[in-house]
Amino acid sequence: MLDMADGARLAVGLVERIGEETSRLAHTPLATDGAKREREERIADHAAALKAVSEELAADGLGLDSPELAAIGHRVVHGGQKFTQPTVITEEVVAELEKLVPLAPLHNPANITGIRTAMGLRPDLPQVAVFDTAFHSTMPESAARYAIDTATADAHSVRRYGFHGTSHAYVSRETAKLLGKDPSEVNVIVLHLGNGASASAVRGGRCVDTSMGLTPLEGLVMGTRSGDLDPAVILHLSRNAGMSVDEIDSLLNKKSGLIGLCGDNDMREIRRRIDEGDEQAALAFDVYVHRLKKYIGAYYAVLGKVDAIAFTAGVGENAAPVREAAVAGLEELGLVVDGDLNAVRSGEPRLISPEYARVAVAVVPTDEELEIATQSYALVSA
Repeated sequence: MLDMADGARLAVGLVERIGEETSRLAHTPLATDGAKREREERIADHAAALKAVSEELAADGLGLDSPELAAIGHRVVHGGQKFTQPTVITEEVVAELEKLVPLAPLHNPANITGIRTAMGLRPDLPQVAVFDTAFHSTMPESAARYAIDTATADAHSVRRYGFHGTSHAYVSRETAKLLGKDPSEVNVIVLHLGNGASASAVRGGRCVDTSMGLTPLEGLVMGTRSGDLDPAVILHLSRNAGMSVDEIDSLLNKKSGLIGLCGDNDMREIRRRIDEGDEQAALAFDVYVHRLKKYIGAYYAVLGKVDAIAFTAGVGENAAPVREAAVAGLEELGLVVDGDLNAVRSGEPRLISPEYARVAVAVVPTDEELEIATQSYALVSA
């Protein structure tokens, strides 16, 4: 929960392991400087999770019945081509979101459940959907189209949508601020590196290319996702390994990426293993960085002129070796990292390139919750 007067957090928390035998709810009431509270119990589904969160907020005087509550913002993963802006939710909007479930079967159903539950708890309050795909909707057709039969693509909504849009929007804007410029004056390559990872090329505040595609599987090597691969790999595994569509889906989304290469998807553990001489961990790191460097080069070419590269999310913000390796050897492109600046750990946006560097290299902590709240509040207060 955020106070939009100054963006301050009034409460933070999360619910995890929803639907498992023992779920966990963590809640910290920042407005009252209260201690963190945790509950471990079975929380059956996302509707029950939201109701449990509402109870915790109410216990601190921040309940969903508060007259000061202006709106509830919802992250919705896939907006397709229809939703390219934050949208006040109506029954008609929910019906359209249900039509988009085939494009995001693991995410949109849970998003819709959260929306319906919140609408039931506060039917009088504006509910706003903010879409992960929206920031990337400005990509030109040359970047958004796959080179397959157009009629087939259009009939089945097959195109590149991109994800992590709220993060890319926030970080590109904050990077411009860090440089003391307006977003319209800056070209930025944003590298959102977490368990899920994506890159974007942002020209003057508008996305012109991004690494994820129809789904979040395309692009960079991720914690458990393969990223880019020859589509014929899927056909090969089906024909020669006898794998079903569901088995291949599980392989590429849950058993690939870093965990597929070395058995770990935590970059801290991978670096520890490398320091101990583990060759498999070193290979996984090298594959990860090789793909990352390819996208930096590709998006440099797309933009033509780059003012900054911004690292963000869990790995991007905290893994100095990844940042160093990603730009190593790219000095001719104006990319240099200062070792001392790169080693500093901070929760603040900061430059890690030396003053003489032609292209700024930055670490910019992302804040997707603030971005969702900002977009939601701007819409309902307009």
